[in-house]
Amino acid sequence: MTALLEVQGVTAGYAEDIDILRDVTLAVPHGGIVGLIGLNGAGKSTIMKTIFGFLEPKLGTIRLDGSDVTGAPPHRMIDRGVWYIPQESSLFPYMSVEDNLTLPLRHLTRAVGKPTAAEAATRLEDTYAHFPVLRERRAAQAGNLSGGQQKMLEFAKAYLIRPRLCLIDEPSIGLSPKVAAEVYHWMDLFVANRMSILLVDHNVRRVIQMASYVYVLSLGRVTAAGERKDFETGLHDQVRKWLGITF
Repeated sequence: MTALLEVQGVTAGYAEDIDILRDVTLAVPHGGIVGLIGLNGAGKSTIMKTIFGFLEPKLGTIRLDGSDVTGAPPHRMIDRGVWYIPQESSLFPYMSVEDNLTLPLRHLTRAVGKPTAAEAATRLEDTYAHFPVLRERRAAQAGNLSGGQQKMLEFAKAYLIRPRLCLIDEPSIGLSPKVAAEVYHWMDLFVANRMSILLVDHNVRRVIQMASYVYVLSLGRVTAAGERKDFETGLHDQVRKWLGITF
């Protein structure tokens, strides 16, 4: 079966003569979580931005369900069922919680005709059921939410959209342990609703625990890859060093 996402031989960078990614190949199957781990500066966020269309690759191809989407802009990727939760906030701080939630949904209704208005209303109520704090604060400006509540709104927005693929970049960074635990619970909710996830997180142990397949990125290249059991029973040398394991 064709993977949902296929990144093949991608080289990309922010300057013409400097490549951050070098010949990166990875795949995300239909359903489940694929993890991407590496030290700061390895190029993890750059992969996310390249897949989502913020950065056009210099070489290589990106396919979604077999269709070439290389260089497609972000709004077209959204139309095709891809969503991106970046490390930094993507909220409109002066808009209400509910407007932040429903704005991308209204775009999809206009662009691809789905969901219908009735389906969108049902989805919104279902989203509030899973994120009740946001129902209570639906009229508040997004910028007035706490950091944890803003991250909750980011995830609720993705849940409301129901993408086929969600790119999630460092979701727990800067959060309290309690809120970080909720973040991982929300990812379980996504998977239960048949969303695929490409996850970047500094918590290497958690990524290995959650992901069915893990890629290791070093200096812009994939230097190791394997199933969860491969990392649980025989961690790659690089990963052992990051975790402080010397045996």
